[in-house]
Amino acid sequence: MLYLIGLGLGDAKDVTVRGLEVIKSCSRVYLEAYTSILSVGKEALEEFYGRELILADRETVEQESDEILRDAAVTDIAFLVVGDPFGATTHGDLVLRAAKAGIQHRVIHNASILSAIGCCGLQLYNFGETVSIVFWTDSWKPESFYDKIRRNRLSGMHTLCLLDIKVKEQSIENLMRGKKVFEPPRYMTVNQAAEQLLQIVQNRRELALTENTICVGLARVGATDQHIAAGTLQQLSAVDFGGPLHSLVISGCMHPLELDMLRLFAVEPSSFDQINVEDSSTYLSS
Repeated sequence: MLYLIGLGLGDAKDVTVRGLEVIKSCSRVYLEAYTSILSVGKEALEEFYGRELILADRETVEQESDEILRDAAVTDIAFLVVGDPFGATTHGDLVLRAAKAGIQHRVIHNASILSAIGCCGLQLYNFGETVSIVFWTDSWKPESFYDKIRRNRLSGMHTLCLLDIKVKEQSIENLMRGKKVFEPPRYMTVNQAAEQLLQIVQNRRELALTENTICVGLARVGATDQHIAAGTLQQLSAVDFGGPLHSLVISGCMHPLELDMLRLFAVEPSSFDQINVEDSSTYLSS
């Protein structure tokens, strides 16, 4: 059996009781190490689980899945994922490969940023399509996520923006030379995402948002030092959120209760005084 086990968002203790029982009983235990991170490292997880963990980076999961699935038809293999196993599309591919090989699978779910984002006060059923914001380079500055944000806002929906993670990335120079030398890990901050969005706002005619749109920045959701700040996009570009991982939410139409919740995390309370009243139960920032 192949078990896909969610680890939650905080630390080693966020695994479910059922998940921990399976981890302890499996022949091999892989830790997916490229779509997200916990607030503790591999060693802390091994100590708590009482098991050795095999790190599985993007190359291992996407190109060497046969090794992960080896003997899974006759023994139990665990594949651990920060958050929930299906928070990343890669893991659906692993399930399909297992099915093709005649290997059964079971999923043990856990909290994901897709559900825990409700901690900021915006109601989950008011969210539209989730988008990913990637690091820009001097020669590559994609803006496709902006169009999705625009569609969400036109529908009155909030947008969860997942921010880029660069783990085991190679420089162009090392790629060209065939050197397996990796760059230090990089995790996009709310500030960097806000700055990229502000640049797009300055250059676009069809605006999805402005520098005064109410947004929410979140850091280390689920950890004991979780940090949430609500304010304009411009304000969030200057807030210190601390270490990774960060997420950004662009607000859509807000119910009065959502607005009251956001005020709890306000960078500057007066920023919420300029929000437009659409009707008796709907508010929308510019």
